[in-house]
Amino acid sequence: MKRKVALFLALTLAITTLSACGNNGSTTTDNNTVDDAGTTDDAGTNDNAGTNDSANVDGVDPSNWGEFNSLIQEIKSTTDYEAREALMHQAEDILMETGALLPLYYYNDIYLQKSNVSNIYSNLYGFKYFQFAETDADTLRINLASEPDYLDPALNSSVDGACLAVNSFAGLYTYDENGDLQPDLAADYTVSEDGTTYTVNLLPDLKWSDGSELNANDFVYSWNRVVAPETAADYSYMFDVINVNADGTLNVTASEDGQSLTVVLNSPCAYFLDLLAFPAYYPVKQSEVESASDWQTNPGAWCQEAGFVSNGAYTLSEWSHDESMTYVKNPNYHRADEVKVETLHMMLSADDTAIYAAYNAGDLDFADTVPTDEIQSLLDNPEFYIVPNLGTYYVCFNVKSSLFAGKTPAQANAMRRAFALLVDRDYIVENIGQTGQQPANSFIPAGMADGHGGVFKENDGAYTYPNADTEGYYDPYALDENLEEAIELFKSAGFEFTDDNMLSDATPITFEYLTNEGTGHVAIAESLQQDFAMIGINMTIKTVDWNVFLEERKAGNYDIARNGWLADFNDPINMLEMWTTDSGNNDVQYGR
Repeated sequence: MKRKVALFLALTLAITTLSACGNNGSTTTDNNTVDDAGTTDDAGTNDNAGTNDSANVDGVDPSNWGEFNSLIQEIKSTTDYEAREALMHQAEDILMETGALLPLYYYNDIYLQKSNVSNIYSNLYGFKYFQFAETDADTLRINLASEPDYLDPALNSSVDGACLAVNSFAGLYTYDENGDLQPDLAADYTVSEDGTTYTVNLLPDLKWSDGSELNANDFVYSWNRVVAPETAADYSYMFDVINVNADGTLNVTASEDGQSLTVVLNSPCAYFLDLLAFPAYYPVKQSEVESASDWQTNPGAWCQEAGFVSNGAYTLSEWSHDESMTYVKNPNYHRADEVKVETLHMMLSADDTAIYAAYNAGDLDFADTVPTDEIQSLLDNPEFYIVPNLGTYYVCFNVKSSLFAGKTPAQANAMRRAFALLVDRDYIVENIGQTGQQPANSFIPAGMADGHGGVFKENDGAYTYPNADTEGYYDPYALDENLEEAIELFKSAGFEFTDDNMLSDATPITFEYLTNEGTGHVAIAESLQQDFAMIGINMTIKTVDWNVFLEERKAGNYDIARNGWLADFNDPINMLEMWTTDSGNNDVQYGR
């Protein structure tokens, strides 16, 4: 009965609530959408195999995070790839033991595309490429999301922002229609025998959109800008693989003629070319960035209005904030002869019901979101696409929240793990997701590579993947057993229960759940609300605009929040390094 009520509420909400793009917040956050402990001498074993009973609730203290930070650095520096995989398993075990990450399901992606449009493609990381699209008109009308948070590729950490970046900027590498890595501005590269020095040769005659020369010096400037403290880029940690000079700058140099770039790494990095395809590694023009009067204190000021210089297929010509954006073909793009559509018109909206109506009325050619209550009717529609993603939709706890006030680290840990055990993930994927998502019991997504030819979440000779008896993990289908275990964990954290297993009025639990708009996001919030109410927990839901949501979550102004992370490249380190203390994507506030 509870589930029927929840579904009714979700569907009612889907009809009446203003909502946002389903991928908002996958950064990466929301690409995209973006700390440890444990010894390293037992590589290849799962040393966290205790059961989740009330006697075993110590877990990991998320305020004491130096050991996790050190573990991430060790993962990045080791050249033994089997040992590296074991260390990454250890790091994920630590994250799961904190209970601060509550995975719900592993992503796929959905969108609508008119039948007269072709050659749009996306990759596993949620990037959508429109620059080679073909249609029977000069303009492609698109909705990705509402007002973007940042257009500066150094500052963006959302999937919609990354989609805008890959269509308006270009880096050394990119992805093709098959999802394979390909050179973009790079002509070729060589790597030293020890795997630590890359020399990348650029294509000749590269230009910015204003016609000025683009060369290797632009990469030296741009990469050092990302890691500069005053830029405060969320993704600065993605440059940790590069060696640092004595003066604190990156060990990156341009040749005298500007046609080649030499990069010295700290150690061999199997995914370095993938990094070169990521927007944070794209170049920006120094004179353009520093033309803004407040560029030193407001690093993204240079591209907060239309007309800024870029180097991709399109440039932003008009921007009516919170309404629309118009991108026009860049004649100085190095592949301009392959760009068929002259104009991209972006509808900026967080209302997926209005977006769906606009698509059906013929006012949109591409819509990156669908109202939850329309999905079933679209499953057989040839204009409805379900594509694979590599990422996880999850809930995150602010470990500094007043929800845990007065609790020891062990009690707070028990509370968070208990919340995770109360959630009916199968209901969420079957009745809200509806497109074949897989219920999740750990943070790193199914299908992610292990860094040396295998799959991270498959058992091999060196590692047996954790099961429901492993601390911090659980069986998403064992609802009755999980409920009993959750109650015992809450009791161990000092909460009292009545004889019918409801929270006593003497020890109530009340908190606020933060989410951005979107029929799917709010329906999931409603489902969680019902799950927690089964034992008397009072959860209220706060829904805010996309930009506000990103900033509030990043600042730690929440108790529990919805979250999502689409991998930036196919290696588990990407899902792990975001949780180091100084990472700009550490929304949980580990170590702070």
